[in-house]
Amino acid sequence: MSAARSAGDASGGAIASADAVRSDGVPSPDTPNDAATNDAVPTDAGTTDVGPTDAGPTDAALAGVVAAPWQALRRFTAARIALGRAGVAVPTAAELEFRLAHARARDAVHLPFDADAVAAALRAAGHETLTLASAAADRHVYLQRPDLGRRLDDASRERLAAWRQQRGAAPAFDLALVVADGLSALAVHRHAVPLVVALRPHLPDWTLAPVVLMHQGRVAIGDEVGAALGAACVVVLIGERPGLSSPDSLGLYLTFGPRIGRHDAQRNCISNVRPEGLPIAAAAHKLAWLLAASARLGLSGVQLKDGSDRGEAIPLAEVELPKLPADA
Repeated sequence: MSAARSAGDASGGAIASADAVRSDGVPSPDTPNDAATNDAVPTDAGTTDVGPTDAGPTDAALAGVVAAPWQALRRFTAARIALGRAGVAVPTAAELEFRLAHARARDAVHLPFDADAVAAALRAAGHETLTLASAAADRHVYLQRPDLGRRLDDASRERLAAWRQQRGAAPAFDLALVVADGLSALAVHRHAVPLVVALRPHLPDWTLAPVVLMHQGRVAIGDEVGAALGAACVVVLIGERPGLSSPDSLGLYLTFGPRIGRHDAQRNCISNVRPEGLPIAAAAHKLAWLLAASARLGLSGVQLKDGSDRGEAIPLAEVELPKLPADA
């Protein structure tokens, strides 16, 4: 079962688990990209925007490009529609822009995670940080072995144990935040710190664990980290599988009561967090609502429905909800 979703933009955004990728982590250019249906084509005059003008024939028309009859609909979406045609083929400009977008998606997958820079920005905002790594030794292993990205390596477990020992008594936090590179370190570099900064004012009374920066992490690694930190909830901020117009889409995965063995149906997902999708401020508001509801009800996932957009009050803990078999 997939995570319960709160999509940031009905027309796009990576909304599947970050594990669902091809072996090289990049959607094939020959396959429709279900992770981002808002694949954009820049509309430079005389290239892909081939509509008629009052000035006479366009450069595209002179080049033999036939405009699509639904050309006017392009102003309502960034999806690749109404590209026109040159003979029986896609116009050259549209083909080249498609290849460029695909190259950018591949670059986003393989971009190294600059955890030091993210940690410095978080510390400047007043957050303690810990840098850890999954059992996937490098990017190649991470893409070929999703299971290794879901658990910590031995050195990280030892570091967490040493951190707990320094704290003395067993730590207990309301929330742990895990920032993982996932399939787009670019998304993390651009949006993780602004999201954390925007979220904090929504949770003034919550105790936060140190923000964990995770190399080669998948969504489920938050379960082990959250349990080790003694957190009631964990949120994994992770770079989503790049779309052909969204190489920097950030996903947020909320799990109540993190522990090894949780499954996707026990998570809530907020997807496509980026200026062109779900803006940072709106994502922080939505996440804060879900966190408050999760803490009140003591659960997350398919049993927790997002009412933030409808202005609903946080549900009461006394509400009777059906339990999943694993929780019975």
